[in-house]
Amino acid sequence: MSATGKLVGKRALVTGSGTGIGREIALEFARQGADVVLHYAHSATGAHETVAAIRALGRRAEVFPADFDDLDAVLQLGARAIEYLGGIDCLVNNSGITLNRPFFRVTPAQFDLLYHVNVRAQYFLTQCVAQDMLQHGGGAVCNLTSIHGLQGAPEHSVYAGTKGAIIAQTRTLAVELAHQGIRVNAIAPGWVTVENYYRAIPGFNEADARESARNAVPVARAGTPLDVARLAVFLCSDDAEFIIGQTIVADGGTTALMSLISDFRHESANRFGTGYVPGV
Repeated sequence: MSATGKLVGKRALVTGSGTGIGREIALEFARQGADVVLHYAHSATGAHETVAAIRALGRRAEVFPADFDDLDAVLQLGARAIEYLGGIDCLVNNSGITLNRPFFRVTPAQFDLLYHVNVRAQYFLTQCVAQDMLQHGGGAVCNLTSIHGLQGAPEHSVYAGTKGAIIAQTRTLAVELAHQGIRVNAIAPGWVTVENYYRAIPGFNEADARESARNAVPVARAGTPLDVARLAVFLCSDDAEFIIGQTIVADGGTTALMSLISDFRHESANRFGTGYVPGV
């Protein structure tokens, strides 16, 4: 059992950890010394494989299913995780679903599902776990949002609304809970290539992803789940004890880039300032 790492002795619940970013967060927490409860709604195989990998590292791990559209199931997940770990020090609210659909075609059922899974479930799971954190001196909550909560993309009005809600919720809960020893922060990833891309985009492959990212993202690559996982570790570690209510953007420079700039890789041929700025 590892005696080193930023999260030695910590107990963590990571939701939506059967695949993608959540899976890598759970693994990285274990590499950094934490015991971990995983959660899945659909990907049982991936979650159980991740539990086996974490146990192979010498850490305690278990996985529980929960439908995040069912609030009773959400609260039961929190209770089972607390019981298994004997308390929770770190909660990573990663679970979420997405939808792209033109505004005029969005149905109330679609709207309700995304807000139930992405916002309501996260809110009340945090309420459940935070009450436990208060019993043993506090803890850290890390919410996964998205750059969709910061910038507009057509056909993502419902999804973006949920991600913006998470940012606001993070900020407000942070100032309410900080004096009680519970730190709340969020991560807004940009383009991170995960399994869902290959299911949602016909013919999408790694070569296409690399080329698209090289041309579109200032850092010239897409993000990886490990990029996000390392940031989650930091925010839940004692190194981040003075960071409160922040949404940290991890997007390779995507939101820093002005969308009106056509090609950021080459010097512009335009010369604004000519005639009134020296040297232009």
